[in-house]
Amino acid sequence: MVMGLKKTVKKGLIGGMSFAKDAGKINWFPGHMAAATRAIRNRLKLSDFVIEVRDARIPLSSANEDLQPQLSAKRRIIALNKKDLANPNILNKWSHHFESKQQDCIAINAHSRSSVKKLLDLVELKLKEVIAREPTLLVMVVGVPNVGKSALINSVHQIAATRFPVQQRLKRATVGPLPGVTQDIAGFKIAHRPSIYVLDSPGVLVPSIPDIETGLKLALSGSVKDSVVGEERIAQYFLAILNTRGTPLHWRYLVEGRNEGSHADCIDKPSYNLKDLRHQRTKQPDSSALHYVGDMISEVQRSLYTTLSEFDGDIEDENDLECLIEQQFEVLQKALKIPHKASEARLMVSKKFLTLFRTGRLGPFILDDVPETETDPSNSRRILAL
Repeated sequence: MVMGLKKTVKKGLIGGMSFAKDAGKINWFPGHMAAATRAIRNRLKLSDFVIEVRDARIPLSSANEDLQPQLSAKRRIIALNKKDLANPNILNKWSHHFESKQQDCIAINAHSRSSVKKLLDLVELKLKEVIAREPTLLVMVVGVPNVGKSALINSVHQIAATRFPVQQRLKRATVGPLPGVTQDIAGFKIAHRPSIYVLDSPGVLVPSIPDIETGLKLALSGSVKDSVVGEERIAQYFLAILNTRGTPLHWRYLVEGRNEGSHADCIDKPSYNLKDLRHQRTKQPDSSALHYVGDMISEVQRSLYTTLSEFDGDIEDENDLECLIEQQFEVLQKALKIPHKASEARLMVSKKFLTLFRTGRLGPFILDDVPETETDPSNSRRILAL
């Protein structure tokens, strides 16, 4: 099944994607990021510790390869953020992988104070030997766009305000849903005696991504702007992953269970926008909206399960897989309640489908493979959480 996905991506399904002249690299390197890279390299030389934030769904693909030589030479913790969107069992395997490489790693949710507190405790533990001889310590937070660096900075500030005697109220970092929103390096004092400063940095993505699949994983997780790759291509890639790994087949029991307890016949379904699925800290949807979204998710899962279970082609054949994906776009349009004659129906389907993935509504996923090890050959299997 893995070969089917590889062939499909290599063929360029996904609408004949040609990201660059060699059709194998995505170029997305705004001018402010080039300047940020230079600034970060200079700041890294002065930093006592580095928190490298990665997306827990793509622990390897979200690494900044350009900076790895410099980062690996520093005291460092890899923080796998968005752990709530990743399969916990597979995430543990990733943690063990990093530990086997003598690399400190912790899975976090940047919006959870208890989760971030564990990260800070680990940072303090690792800095103990430095604290004894340095009056001022610099901790730098780095990572590719949209992995949650600014959200982490904000949580650190909230915790620091209660744990340390800070001299003044600290400015919150700017958090945005689009990659590359934090465009200036800023230092924030979070503790006194010793003085500890956390340096936030703009998101930095390597000048060119080495292969199409890495770029698509970054796009799927939101680290590359949708406009660079195109929502439809990203959605096609996600469907290719689901199909080649057989994930919809595992939704049979979920679908049956939800159908048994469906509230569809007893609740009026309001008009509902999938944008409202994004995390809201203050406003919560009412029960009818929740039931409506739940029913829609069940219908999406049922539709994908049905199309894959009834598929009689060869999933490893790129042409057959492409036909299956086309069929699934049609059933998703109905499941997501997109008007049949909508002029941009496929784009609307893609956007809503990607929103379901990115908000965790389809379940926790990990897209990267756990690397093979001599002691645990089972790690070589393809991973996609149910």
